Amino acid sequence: MPDTTMRTAAPARTVIPIAPAEAAEPRNRQRQRLAFQVAFFALFVFAPVFDLFRYDLDADHAWLLGMEWRLGLDEFLAGRESATVAGINIIVRLFLPLFAAAGVFLWAAWKWGRMYCGWLCPHFSVVETINKLMVRASGKPSVWERHRLPPWKVDGSPTRVDVRWWAVVVPAAIGFAFLWAVVLLTYLLPPAEVYGNLFRAELTRNQLIFISAATTVLSLEFLFARHLFCRFVCAVGLFQSLAWMANRNAMVVGFRRARASDCARCLPERQSACDAVCPMRLRPRNIKRHMFTCTQCRQCIDACGQTQNDNPNGPLLAWVKDEAARQNEAGFRAQKER
Repeated sequence: MPDTTMRTAAPARTVIPIAPAEAAEPRNRQRQRLAFQVAFFALFVFAPVFDLFRYDLDADHAWLLGMEWRLGLDEFLAGRESATVAGINIIVRLFLPLFAAAGVFLWAAWKWGRMYCGWLCPHFSVVETINKLMVRASGKPSVWERHRLPPWKVDGSPTRVDVRWWAVVVPAAIGFAFLWAVVLLTYLLPPAEVYGNLFRAELTRNQLIFISAATTVLSLEFLFARHLFCRFVCAVGLFQSLAWMANRNAMVVGFRRARASDCARCLPERQSACDAVCPMRLRPRNIKRHMFTCTQCRQCIDACGQTQNDNPNGPLLAWVKDEAARQNEAGFRAQKER
């Protein structure tokens, strides 16, 4: 629907209409997202325990939904089947399921962007948790951030920084890293063996080396390179972003540029709440290609809705898709040309 407010404000100028932002959704959307993250993190931890998905190096086969998942090569190795049958088994039991799962995953990313990252990914939930703890300790969500975040919360209350929170930040990062290391090992070895050896303090040499090395690397990553990993290293995120960028109709955070002055004043000293809350340290009002790693967590949208709660014109940010997404990008190009 064209933005009639924009045409009324500037009737003599040619303006490309941008679909108006939808009304802010209830604030419980973030609680909903948190519930999804917690549930998926629990699935990540317990999937090997219940043989929902893992590969057993000892048994040399995978487990899927409680059942053994083999490639059907035993008969071929025993000389009772031909290479042709073995090849068909590999295609049917390995490549077709993988391609089907990848196809569904990339289709979802093509349509909605990096929703998996923002709503399910167990790594991103750790990123957000440590971000919040680090903000309490230093006023910055990352040690690489040049400036502190605005000293106000979205609701206008002051943000308090206390260096004593570092006593929580570091143990939390190490604790998450240790948990990840142990869980990753259970995807490769029987969980009962790993957890049993861990609780009895009888880890084998290889198990101890794996857990120690993984904990060290992940601790450093969680403390110093969380956002860098998500933005430049994670292959899962990269392929989602590429699929998303290929679809001009894909869901994106839309911005009502005609009311940019309202946006600049949503926090004191002309600072913007949407910039402050983005866990990926992006500028949500930017053009799509500069939002390449957006995780669709909609924290910027909810922050905008809260700061503009008393504005009769409503928020400036909202999810848009299809023609509205195209017009949103056209608005950026028109602004640049002027």
